[in-house]
Amino acid sequence: MKSIFEGLPAPLKAVVDSEGYKAPTPIQKDAIPHVIAGKDVLGIAQTGTGKTAAFVLPMLQRMLLDPRKGIRALILCPTRELAMQVADSIKLFAKNTKIRHVAVYGGIRQGPQVSALKKGVDIVVATPGRLFDLYEQSFVRLKDVEFFVLDEADRMLDMGFINDIKKISKLIPKKRQTLFFSATMSKDVSKLANTLLNEPVRVEVTPQATPVEKIEQRVLFVDHENKVDLLLHLLEQESMEKVLIFTKTRRGADRLCRILKKNNVSAHQIHGDRTQSQRTHALNAFTNGKVRCLVATDVAARGIDIDDISHVINYDLPMEAENYVHRIGRTARAGAEGTAYSFCTGDDKILLKEIHKSIGNELPMIDHRYHSERAKESKGGKGKFAPRGRPSGGKSSRGRGPSKGSPRSRFSDKRSSSSGSPRSFSRGSSRDSDDRRSSSKGKPSTRFKERRQSDERSGSSRGKERRSTNKRTPSKSNSRKGKFARKSS
Repeated sequence: MKSIFEGLPAPLKAVVDSEGYKAPTPIQKDAIPHVIAGKDVLGIAQTGTGKTAAFVLPMLQRMLLDPRKGIRALILCPTRELAMQVADSIKLFAKNTKIRHVAVYGGIRQGPQVSALKKGVDIVVATPGRLFDLYEQSFVRLKDVEFFVLDEADRMLDMGFINDIKKISKLIPKKRQTLFFSATMSKDVSKLANTLLNEPVRVEVTPQATPVEKIEQRVLFVDHENKVDLLLHLLEQESMEKVLIFTKTRRGADRLCRILKKNNVSAHQIHGDRTQSQRTHALNAFTNGKVRCLVATDVAARGIDIDDISHVINYDLPMEAENYVHRIGRTARAGAEGTAYSFCTGDDKILLKEIHKSIGNELPMIDHRYHSERAKESKGGKGKFAPRGRPSGGKSSRGRGPSKGSPRSRFSDKRSSSSGSPRSFSRGSSRDSDDRRSSSKGKPSTRFKERRQSDERSGSSRGKERRSTNKRTPSKSNSRKGKFARKSS
């Protein structure tokens, strides 16, 4: 096993030794010899398996043994965070060499990236969008590319980059070595691989869509209105040192982060609407332990590579079962153990079934103080438990409060009585965490119109006058506004 590292050129071997690499991981052991041999590789490996080194080390070795000019390697990544991390790995392994690289991605000024390209680089790590921008401006020349690497190809397809990938592949020489890495192998991914690869060697270190065995996975059935309570209850555990929390929407991530902060839980959020500096700041704070929780969406989280995440919480279940594997793979990195909790409401039962089908077994259930038997027994997908759109079979829940004896009414009394507790919060805060409905009687559903227009505040007084004038005999012309107005008792 050690022979793979021992055969590296001296500049690379020195770094490998100084970084404590004793033996290659399974993906490194299986892939590196084929990359050195110049063969196309189809690698199926989850995050945290050492796949970056599996293509970076042999690629650097071949460049050192056969020096040439021009951009020799192009590495495509789905997100800027992943591009930055791959670039960091190249910087580390190539620090004793003259091999130069640059990471090009959006969200920041292109000036520094253009300057690096003009000086000359051997390796370009890029996201598709920024790469096209620079290519169209003639700042990137791809005629000398020998190595074409697609990292997390399945995620790039999920994000709609398939056409970009095909266009980019036509811009580089046909005579090249292609290295294709994916955590899962769907039909679309397999089809793309067949298009790009030439007689590839297939390297698969874990069964398809099978989570890391060292992750303790549990499902918690809960009603929508109790999800925040449940999350705060779990965060009382001291073992939850570094927690990655997933939401399905960017707005949901912002809301949940605000609620955590109001309840004295240090947190940052990361998603596509955040600027690059905000995302970098959030990642650094989470990595360095300055904040305990990081709230993320699927796309943004694909670039997270942190070894000591203790827990992953699926506050919202992923809409695609394959993303479950990507999510929980953020914990139990580098041989460590980790825990993944998944919240499941009645609306989510269909999604849970798809996850069970994908991983080949059912997630064990945990009983807890906010357990919902209704969510557990729900069939999902029909009527009131439709997983998409409005939560009640297309009927808005506007104006309906919690029913008598519902879990909400039972637990809200207990929480309101614990004044002075750092976790206590108003019902309004609980509603803020819920992207799907508002349980406040008579108030509009936040799902449809959380922010009506940019001039909402300036027009609010005029709206009051109209409601006052038309209170007794509303006309058809303003009936829509009346739909969202507070009803008179």
